Amino acid sequence: MVRLLLIIVLVLAVAALVAFVMGYNRIRSADVRVAEALSGIDVELMRRASLIPSLVHTVQTFAAHEKAILDHVTNARAALASATTGKSVAQRSAAEKDLDSALVPLLALGQNYPQLNSSENFLNLQNNLADTENKLAFARQYYNDAVATLNRLITTIPWMFVAPLAGVGEREYYQTPR
Repeated sequence: MVRLLLIIVLVLAVAALVAFVMGYNRIRSADVRVAEALSGIDVELMRRASLIPSLVHTVQTFAAHEKAILDHVTNARAALASATTGKSVAQRSAAEKDLDSALVPLLALGQNYPQLNSSENFLNLQNNLADTENKLAFARQYYNDAVATLNRLITTIPWMFVAPLAGVGEREYYQTPR
């Protein structure tokens, strides 16, 4: 009888240990997916920011007296670059919104300067920015999906008991800057 009881306790202990390890690995994997998705956003933000100097230079060639617009774009690009090195998703989103608002008047200059709008370089940069924005939208969606999966996982039983032991907490969603 004692032997049977010991075997049952041992089997339960092993089952609990296996369940803990599986939960830990599942939660850590979801956390890694969130970090990977956030770095995907950073890659696209930096790709977009790397296009800005060429765009500013092209516009400056045709509209040098639009210095305030060019300076605003340059400052917004620098703020975005520093935001991607931080941990805050909200800071990234705010910097992205600032860059978006700075780019609107810059791209609108193409309407005021027909020779700029007919420049192959300017049109190519606009196409690259549009392509990057599409990739950025996908990266944001992928990140928010990964966050939703993680947040759902760590708020359900039995994983909610494993999450603190794994050092994983809820993550914030990436708010679209528009």
